[in-house]
Amino acid sequence: MRRILSLLLCLLALSACASGGGAGVVNTNGSTSMERVVGALIEAYGMEHTGVTINYSGTGSSAGIQGVLEGMCDIGLSSRALRPEEEDQGARARLLALDALAVLVHPDNPVETLRVEELAALASGQVSGWGQVGGVQAPVAFIGREAGSGTRTAFEEVLGLEGACAYTNELTSTGDVIANVSSNPNAIGYASLAAVGEGVKVLAIDGVHPSEEAIQAGEYPICRSFYLVTAGEEGLSPAARDFLDYAQGPGAEPYLRAAGAVPPARSASGREGYP
Repeated sequence: MRRILSLLLCLLALSACASGGGAGVVNTNGSTSMERVVGALIEAYGMEHTGVTINYSGTGSSAGIQGVLEGMCDIGLSSRALRPEEEDQGARARLLALDALAVLVHPDNPVETLRVEELAALASGQVSGWGQVGGVQAPVAFIGREAGSGTRTAFEEVLGLEGACAYTNELTSTGDVIANVSSNPNAIGYASLAAVGEGVKVLAIDGVHPSEEAIQAGEYPICRSFYLVTAGEEGLSPAARDFLDYAQGPGAEPYLRAAGAVPPARSASGREGYP
């Protein structure tokens, strides 16, 4: 009887492993822009893997990467590419999704589109009034993220304005940027498209709206990538490894879209592993 029970327990264990992940806790930490995307994946994964708990903490891309390197979390969440010094320390990034950086204004602002050059002039303070870009005669309030934010880094790099933006307010979360723009008729800001909800208007840039087709085709000019970061794979738990594979698999794509992100083309570099 004992031998039969032992055999049954072994078979159950093998079945659990075959279904992926097993039991465990997976801690993720990093980009606040990825909160909705990761939250959607956690919920979807949890419906199929009831024995696994996945935690999310939003502290910013740089903190998430450092947390992985220091062993404080299993998976870092980054809305910017790894820096050479982070790769030298052993950080590795998997491409999860594409994201447009939406340019936001108050719904009452009559401006519908900006050229990239006009956006750069507004961000740098070279243009200080809305009347100079087709809006009403009012001062521009430029709202953005704090230094070190992955969202800020991506925005400034795309526009060639690293360290040159003239911020009216520098805020510590994507949600705060959106809230500030939604409450100020003269404000303009930027945020992950995946995080944008009601209360703000998303502008077209160079006449292109940030649709999935435009983002995948590279037509929308202000885009970035979302990454899942680990310190290699040797020390990953089965649950963490399984969640990584699930997040990059075809079954996760509807949840990425529902959260406002764009799945990369299946042939995109890094889609099945490290870029």
